[in-house]
Amino acid sequence: MIHEYYKKETPEFKILIQLNPKSLRGLELIVFPDNTVQKTKRVFDEEIFDDLQEDEFTKCSPLEFNLNLKGFF
Repeated sequence: MIHEYYKKETPEFKILIQLNPKSLRGLELIVFPDNTVQKTKRVFDEEIFDDLQEDEFTKCSPLEFNLNLKGFF
């Protein structure tokens, strides 16, 4: 299984997404300025790639996603 990773940063929080492009399942992280992390398992619809582009998400690395997942960022 190969995942794709996306992120978007705002002054209030950072959103990172791990997405399996075949099953459209993934994990969403919301990282707050105090480094607390909210994790949510997600099932995305077929329009997720258009939504990510429209919402100005950029690709990120698996390393960045996993460091945030573990609270190291």
